[in-house]
Amino acid sequence: MLEELRITGLGVIEDATLPLGPGLTVITGETGAGKTMVVTSLGLLFGGRADAGRVRAEPGRATVDGRLTLPSHVRAAVESRIAEAGAAIEDDGTLLMSRALTVEGRSRAHVGGRTVPVAVLGEVGERVFALHGQSDQLRLLRPAEQRAALDRFAGPEHEKLLGQFTELFNRWRAVEDDLADRRANARQRSQEADLLRLGLDEISRVDPQPGEDELLREETQRLEHVEGLRSAAQLAHVALAGTGEGDDVTDVLSLISTARRTLEAQAGVDRVLGELAARLDEVATLAGDVSTELGTYLASLDADPGRLQEVYERRADLRALTRKYAEDVDGVVAWAEHARTRLAELDTSDELLEELDRERQRLHGEVAELAAVLSAARREAAGRFAADVTVELAGLAMPHARIEVVVAPKATGSGPTITTPTGAESGVGPDGADDIELRLLPHPGAPAQPLQKGASGGELSRVMLAIEVVFAGVGGPPTLVFDEVDAGVGGTAAVEIGKRLARLARDHQVLVVTHLPQVAAFADRHLVVAKDTGGAVTTSGVRVVEHTERARELARMLAGLPDSDLGIAHAEELLAVADRSKSA
Repeated sequence: MLEELRITGLGVIEDATLPLGPGLTVITGETGAGKTMVVTSLGLLFGGRADAGRVRAEPGRATVDGRLTLPSHVRAAVESRIAEAGAAIEDDGTLLMSRALTVEGRSRAHVGGRTVPVAVLGEVGERVFALHGQSDQLRLLRPAEQRAALDRFAGPEHEKLLGQFTELFNRWRAVEDDLADRRANARQRSQEADLLRLGLDEISRVDPQPGEDELLREETQRLEHVEGLRSAAQLAHVALAGTGEGDDVTDVLSLISTARRTLEAQAGVDRVLGELAARLDEVATLAGDVSTELGTYLASLDADPGRLQEVYERRADLRALTRKYAEDVDGVVAWAEHARTRLAELDTSDELLEELDRERQRLHGEVAELAAVLSAARREAAGRFAADVTVELAGLAMPHARIEVVVAPKATGSGPTITTPTGAESGVGPDGADDIELRLLPHPGAPAQPLQKGASGGELSRVMLAIEVVFAGVGGPPTLVFDEVDAGVGGTAAVEIGKRLARLARDHQVLVVTHLPQVAAFADRHLVVAKDTGGAVTTSGVRVVEHTERARELARMLAGLPDSDLGIAHAEELLAVADRSKSA
């Protein structure tokens, strides 16, 4: 549930705080006062597209802050997701979210006080928030949206089945495309395979090893400068350990040994000299180790001219490969690995083609079988969905209207097809082999017409609301926002919409932007967006109205006369009717 929303610097709203809560909250106001900015801010807060043109020139930055409490059935999922982004829920169980947008178009998002990608806001929003406006009504006219609505109604097990079908279909399509490509491009594939084999043969003759070029470069340097290296190592070795032949050369190890013994002799008089003697012992050990390693190094130096020639020739062979296939030897090795993989992909042998064809036929059969199961599940859900929506329409002043949900085979085209259990050919896609169409019968005797043809604006608004009420009965986000979905509706239908929204608000937090007093009368909380034109710049604020103020606002909505005694009396009567209805 969204407990509070603060908006600053967005459109006509300079700074406004909306106290929210459970139940039904309505937002009203004069045209142009900024009601749309409230809906826009909710979209921003939950990861919607940012429009820098909405940001006020002063201060050049818009922010939307929200404080939420999460119901138990979504808290675990939300907490897990924001934890991945380094954020956390507050100790009191609330979640703080924020979105900032500058006039230059830069956008930043915060959750739990931590900066996060905007996508995180969207993922949280999918679980806690659903926005329905007039654009959603238009979207409901699309066949794909109607199919998605039916699949959503059918429940999580059905959606799991749809996911399995989509995965299976993609595997089938991949094998179909692979087989078709191998058959259609056999000549080109054969030519490419010949070139790859030539390259692999050349590389295999040289047999380069990872990092070999760098090792050979270092060995070349040693062989080319072997005399200088030997002289330096010999001189250092003699300085450290002497020649060992009784010469008078004073070596470092002897001098250190003498110094250590001299200091140890006086260690009983002053412990400082004893500590220094111990440190000289460490120095002697280190110098001895270096001397030993120098001896080993001298023994390993090789001045063989034949070896140097071998290295030169090996490096030339490797350079021939790097000129053709990659910048270095590691790249050549990687090219060879890729070439071997690509050769397997280019295979057009009869054996492989037969194997792929068998796999294609097997997957085709599984797709057809699962598509039939999916279609049957949709037909079963379609009957329940149509019946539930029809019941809701009866309560929305459309007592004789009826909704039909038609599940028909998808039209065949250039894509793959399957044979349905009835023997008909049906096109198939990743969403199944069905076309879904919602049809409306507005009154008895009228033909069933697709929504886009048979529904007026007011009827479409009520169909949309009826569908949302039905969805609310099978779960969904805890917060629902309706942006003037009552457009084109009036009279008795408007009162019935208010009743349905109030009923929906028993189990959900419902926010409604409306221009209908019949709807506003059913609110548990009434917010008014008011415009102030007294200053140099037009601004809007939001306030809660109660009691007399609320009746005045309804009178303004009824007749445009907030101070009319008759209008206020009418508004009070409307509020009384709404209260009795909610109590009942």
